[in-house]
Amino acid sequence: MSQTVAPSYPVLLYDGLCGFCNQSVQMILQRDRRGTMRFAALQSPYGEAVKARHPELKDVDSVVLVEQSPDTDEERVFIRSEAALRIAAYLGGWWKFFLIFRTLPRPLRDLYYDLFARYRYRLFGKHDSCPIPSPEVRSRFIDSV
Repeated sequence: MSQTVAPSYPVLLYDGLCGFCNQSVQMILQRDRRGTMRFAALQSPYGEAVKARHPELKDVDSVVLVEQSPDTDEERVFIRSEAALRIAAYLGGWWKFFLIFRTLPRPLRDLYYDLFARYRYRLFGKHDSCPIPSPEVRSRFIDSV
């Protein structure tokens, strides 16, 4: 995949060492009816390339959703609560219920997101390395570490 053109499908960058993040990826894989979302660890070469293209991601320790603008080939990135809400919208169905949180100001949503993120390792554990995806879903992962 070209590292300069945004993919035509959404890519979720996640902390490959985080137990909660890995469980979330597995949950999304099970519920993604379209089967188009791709995944890459923040620590992977693809994740590092995205961070290099977007200086605002330099110190981000968050989920990052990478999407192509519907009007252009421009790569757009969403972090924290906005990424989570975009994932809920993508999954559709009852997941869209969570979009009600868009009524809250983003700084307030991100405050709660950051508070949870700060304790995620304590609550859900931390892996020594990124788990290897199963053969059934490996094609949905970019640059597995």
